Amino acid sequence: MLTEKVRPSTLNGIKRRAKQLKKAYSIHHHEALDIAAKEAGYENYNHARNCLTNKNLSISKHQLFFTVYWYDRESHERGRELLEIELSKPLLDTATKNELKYSNGLAEFRLASPDHFVSDVVIHSKQAAVEKICKAVRALRFMEATGLKPSQDIFAAYPEKDPKNRLPKTDHATDWYDPKTGQFILIDEPYPNSVFNAEREAWAAKHKWSLQPSKWPGMYFPGMSKLYVATDATTGYDFAGLMSKIDNIPQPLTLENWTGTSAEGHEIFYSPLCKTPQDKNRAVAKGTIYRTPSKKTAPMRYWDSVDNERRPNAKMSVENHQLAARMIKAIEESVAKPRTVNNRLSSIKSTLEDWFLAEHSRKITDLYDYFYYGEIDGNDPLISQVASSKGVVELLKHLKRLLEECYVDCEPLRRMTGKLTTSIKLTSKLL
Repeated sequence: MLTEKVRPSTLNGIKRRAKQLKKAYSIHHHEALDIAAKEAGYENYNHARNCLTNKNLSISKHQLFFTVYWYDRESHERGRELLEIELSKPLLDTATKNELKYSNGLAEFRLASPDHFVSDVVIHSKQAAVEKICKAVRALRFMEATGLKPSQDIFAAYPEKDPKNRLPKTDHATDWYDPKTGQFILIDEPYPNSVFNAEREAWAAKHKWSLQPSKWPGMYFPGMSKLYVATDATTGYDFAGLMSKIDNIPQPLTLENWTGTSAEGHEIFYSPLCKTPQDKNRAVAKGTIYRTPSKKTAPMRYWDSVDNERRPNAKMSVENHQLAARMIKAIEESVAKPRTVNNRLSSIKSTLEDWFLAEHSRKITDLYDYFYYGEIDGNDPLISQVASSKGVVELLKHLKRLLEECYVDCEPLRRMTGKLTTSIKLTSKLL
């Protein structure tokens, strides 16, 4: 599929665009290169090559790619959005892998190789995929320009670290700090029509914080939200210097000035630094993997999932599911056991409910309420059995036997029965 609205910004981008044009219009390769170069704003390919090859030779440029895959459930179209950008320094000099995970926008990507971010989640539309990349790039450009790092100290956003001192009308806020000074920086990006500035200015004066809007449109929703910067003004921090850096960040990437490329289907993109078999495995978005059942296990979801969660490749009857639910709820009601047993039972019943819904058709499951939850009948004979620790142990053993008889031996089942074994040992100490 040829994407009409594409403006390559690099030499490699022009070459990729030329391949699209050549295939779409059956033209010579050199003609396609010239057309792609003109789309990028150059006279021809030679002009683009000379300009881009000699551009900023004194500055070391570093390629970085973003890929997001999408699938439209209504039209059944699917595709891949790809963007190439250049950084002034290596990515991991801007932030560590752990810091990138805490950055709004970038946290939704996985670093598959040093030059490639991939989203494991398959997005619902092409536009949403593009917007997801744009948001990540805006966060990265903010970090690159300011040197700020994502902060995990959520209470630092409140003067005196008291949540009661929250900035009024704050929205879409993110927490940052200056690694050179340790200064906490609050970035707030509310919709302008929801903000009462006098109230916010009074807050800043009361708590002796600096609070100022930026000329830069921001990370969250440029054009719709407005970026404010707030920080403690009593520390002597160079707030004016920070504001200058933010104000002078180049125009943020949005859907309107998107420069990426599109591809039909979910063909895997391999970046230049993707060289080893392990690199190629990491380049695959987990949501695009079609999972198949084995003799012992079956996937909970066959595709479009970032997790390879599996269940036993077997079916437990509705009656036995109901019996297991009664056992679990009876044990949960018992006071003759350690409280930590309930934590394990909570995990077990949540998993069993998922297995029940996966094992049986919607026609069957719709006939029943979610019987793993709710209260147990007070006259249920299992209630009297769990009045003692011995009775709890016996019922836990019964539940374990039931699961082992109904399901095939496999890792998902062993994880579940392992929780029961631990619960049996903990309760047996009370005998």
